[in-house]
Amino acid sequence: MTITTWTYPAVRRDEAVKETLHGHEVADPYRWLEDPDSKETEAFVEAENKVTSAYLGRCKEKSLYKDAITKIYDYEKLGTPFKYGEHYYVFHNSGLQAQSVLYQQKSLDGERTVFFDPNLLEQDGTAALQISSFSESGKLFGYGISRSGSDWITLHVRCAEDGPHGKAGVNLADEIHWAKFTDIVWSADEQGFFYSRYPEPSVDKDKAGTETGSNQHCKIYYHRLGTPQSADQLIVEDLASPDHLFSAITTDDGRWLLISVSENCNPVNKLWFARLEEGGRVPAQLTVNKLIDTFEARYSYIANDKDRFYLMTNANAPRSKVVAYDASAPEQGFVDIIPQHEKDVLEDVGAIADNHLYVHYLQDVKSAMAIHRLDTGEKVRDLPMPIGSLMGVSGRRKDRELFFKFASFLNPGVIYRYDFATDSVSTFYTTEINGFDGSAFETRQSFVKSKDGVEFPVFITARKGIARDQSHPALLYGYGGFAIAVQPAFNPAWVAFLEHFHGVLAVANIRGGNEYGEAWHEDGKLHRKQNVFDDFQCAAKYLCDEGYTKPAHLTIKGASNGGLLVAACVNQAPELFGCGLAAVGVMDVLRFHKFTIGHAWRSDYGDPEKKDDFEYVLRYSPLHNVQSGKIYPAVLLTTSDHDDRVVPLHSYKLIAELQHKLPDNPNPLMIRIETKAGHGAGKPTAKKIEEWSDEFAFMALSLGLKWHA
Repeated sequence: MTITTWTYPAVRRDEAVKETLHGHEVADPYRWLEDPDSKETEAFVEAENKVTSAYLGRCKEKSLYKDAITKIYDYEKLGTPFKYGEHYYVFHNSGLQAQSVLYQQKSLDGERTVFFDPNLLEQDGTAALQISSFSESGKLFGYGISRSGSDWITLHVRCAEDGPHGKAGVNLADEIHWAKFTDIVWSADEQGFFYSRYPEPSVDKDKAGTETGSNQHCKIYYHRLGTPQSADQLIVEDLASPDHLFSAITTDDGRWLLISVSENCNPVNKLWFARLEEGGRVPAQLTVNKLIDTFEARYSYIANDKDRFYLMTNANAPRSKVVAYDASAPEQGFVDIIPQHEKDVLEDVGAIADNHLYVHYLQDVKSAMAIHRLDTGEKVRDLPMPIGSLMGVSGRRKDRELFFKFASFLNPGVIYRYDFATDSVSTFYTTEINGFDGSAFETRQSFVKSKDGVEFPVFITARKGIARDQSHPALLYGYGGFAIAVQPAFNPAWVAFLEHFHGVLAVANIRGGNEYGEAWHEDGKLHRKQNVFDDFQCAAKYLCDEGYTKPAHLTIKGASNGGLLVAACVNQAPELFGCGLAAVGVMDVLRFHKFTIGHAWRSDYGDPEKKDDFEYVLRYSPLHNVQSGKIYPAVLLTTSDHDDRVVPLHSYKLIAELQHKLPDNPNPLMIRIETKAGHGAGKPTAKKIEEWSDEFAFMALSLGLKWHA
C-alpha cells in the first residue's frame, strides 16, 4: 500500500434524521445530500473530488495507462449499414471522435457523405444523438438529442431527401421537449410521429438531469408536423396508475398502432392496439382495443400480415418463443410458430426479406443466429459466426440483405452480410486495431458452483499460457439483474489491463440476468437477491482457488445494478477483495423508489413500503450494512452530476458513511464525481477514457500493481 492513513473531508452528520420503518429505527444522517442544488452538497462534491484527485495524482502509471487506452481505442468504428429511401446509412467514428457520425451513401461501395454530426452540437461533445428514426419512405429523419448524459431528450426532424416537407438537409421547425424513454414512431402517411413523455420537471432546462423528483404519469402523444407541441394529440395516459410506462410502435404496413404498457422493469407487458385510417392517417379519436390486459408475460411485435400478428413472448416459455395471433379470428388464440428451445434462450427476432425471420439465440451466453420462415417457423439455415456476441443487426422486411456484427473480448467486431438472393454470407467489414495482437490472449468459459450448488458460467480472458500461481492481478465484472444478459464485449480499458498489468479478466454470468431465460432472472431478484451476491463471491473464490489471482490482487467492478452488487459484496465479504470499483450504483435500497425512475425497479428489489420486502433489502442495502469492525478493500465509487437514472445521492451517502465508519481503514475509500455526464449513455470518448484511466490508476496505486510496457 502506498499510504495507510487518510484525511477525508469533514461531512456533516445530522443525527436527528431518523425514521421508524416497519418497526425498525433507521438513521439517515446524510439525507441532506439528496438535495443536488444546495451549497452544502456542492461543497461536498468539490471536497471529495479534491481528495480523490490528489490520491490519483500519486499514480505514476496513470498517464501511461491513459496513453495505452487511447492508443487501443483509436480504431475506426463502423456500425451495421441500414437502408431507407434511396440511401444507405451507417454510423462511423474515425477513432477518437467524441460521438459517432451518421453517414449517407448511395450504395454500399459508394462515397460516404456526412448526414448528421452530433459533434457539432457542443464543443465538449456532451450532446449525444440518443435516438433516431427514419420515416418509411426515407424522406424524413427524426432524432432525439440528450445533453450532459441526461435521460431527457429533445426531438427534432430533418429532411433526409427532397420531399413535400422540404429539400434534403433542411431542419424543420418542429421541436419536442421533455421526452424520455421513448422512440420516434412515424405514422405511415409521414404527417407526424408518436412519442412518450413525462410532465416537465421543476428545474431549469440547463439543469435537466440533475433533479431527483419521481418520473410518473408517462403519456403517449402524436405530433403533427408543422404544429406546436402544445397542440399534440394525447393518445394514451392512465391517471389511476401513475407509475405505468407506455411505448408505441406502428406496424410495417402502417395499419395499426400498438401500445405496450409496463408497470416496472419485469419482462411483462400489456398489449393494446388501435386501427389507423387509410394510408396510416391518425384520426382525431383513436379506439384502443386491449388485446392483452394483464401483466403476466411479455409480448413484442415482430411483423404482421394484415390482421395476423407475429409476436415474441415468454408466456409459458421462460426462454421465449414466437407466436401468431389472428385479430380476425381471436378464437384461435396464440399459435406457436417457433416453440421454446429446449435449452437456448431466444434473445431477439426480426422480420426480413418478406417471409423470413432472423433469430438470435443465446447458447451458454454465446450468440447463435439462424434464418427461419415467418409463416411456418421452419428453420431455413444457420448463419455461421465466430464465438462471441451479436452487437448489431440491421435489415427490414422489404430488404433482401441482412447485416450483423459480432464481437468478443478480444475483437471489437466483424460485420457480415447475408444475401438472400444468393444464400451467401460474406465479410463486409473487419475492425483492425493497430498495435494489439489478440492472438496472444485467449478466452475460456468455466462453470462455477455457487453456495447453493447452482452452476453459473464465467468468461476468463488472459494471456495464453499464463501461470496459475496467484501472482496476477484480476478484474472480476458482474451485473446480475433486470433480465439483462452480460455477453462478451470489447473494452479498451480491459484490453489495456490485460496487456500492461498482465491481468486476468473475468466476467461472471450470475443469476438475475437473462443468460438462461426468465427462470434465471427470477432466481436472482426480490427475496432471492442474495443468490446474486453469493454467485459473485463464489466467482471471486474460484479465481483464487484456481490460481488466477489472490484476494489482495483481485478487483471487482460493476455499474448501476452492478454497482450495488460490488458494494453489497464488499460489505458482506471484504476479505475476498483487494479493490472495489462501483459505478453509478443503487446504494440506498430503502429509498431508491422515491427518485426519478426508481419506482420501476421494485420488480427486482421489492417495495420498501412493504414490510417483507423492507426486511429483506435492509439486510443487503449497501448504505445500511457498512461494517466498522472489519478492514475494507480499497473502494472507489463513481457517479455523475447529471445521472437522472440512478441519481448521484446514492453514491454521495454511501461514501460519507464509509469514511465516517472506517476513518482509519488502511485502504482508501473514495469517490469520483463527473460533471456534465449521466448514467453512461452518450458519454463522449474523452470522458470515457479519463474515467477508465482514473479507475485503473486507483486500482493500480491501491494494490501496488506493476506496469509492463
